[in-house]
Amino acid sequence: MAVDQASRVGLFGGSFDPPHEAHRALALCALEELGLDRVVWLPAGQPWQKAGRQLAPAAHRRAMVELLIEGEPRFEIDDSELRRAGASYTVDTLRERAVSHPGEQLFLIIGQDQYARLHTWRDWPEILNRATLAVAARSGDAILASPELQATAHKMLPLALPALQHSSTEVRARAARHEDLRPIVGNAVAGYIARHRLYEKSEY
Repeated sequence: MAVDQASRVGLFGGSFDPPHEAHRALALCALEELGLDRVVWLPAGQPWQKAGRQLAPAAHRRAMVELLIEGEPRFEIDDSELRRAGASYTVDTLRERAVSHPGEQLFLIIGQDQYARLHTWRDWPEILNRATLAVAARSGDAILASPELQATAHKMLPLALPALQHSSTEVRARAARHEDLRPIVGNAVAGYIARHRLYEKSEY
């Protein structure tokens, strides 16, 4: 069993459908601002928040994350949520890492929108006990917690969201129009999307 004494690890989850340069910029920002040893990317298997929308197959989303993070040795992928049956819940991932990497000091990297809804996540008080929240917001925007979170003594660190404001929704729409994706997702991911003809169908 691996024991990572005092390792400061950021957990960065999402559907990554597809991952893009703003994701990478935020992960780099977290590395530097939080003094992390590494950022672990967690592609979600079946995000419960996105029930009803078909995602690109898990193998494709994992492959695209791998291409996006290439060249940064402090980035790694944990595909446990892709292999786990049923909906993906952050609390399950935190529980698993507590067993497999018992020495880690965990920082959960989320956006302001996720922070405002965290009280709707499964076993959210346990999440607050297991990880420090690192919340990204655009410059000048307030980081606001729900009343439920405000009533708790939880740990939260702000992250300055990089100026890039790309979204996966934008990438999928541009892919459907056969537009150049390289400025948004980088050459490697753009090439992968083109080769596999991802996001050409309306269900994505």
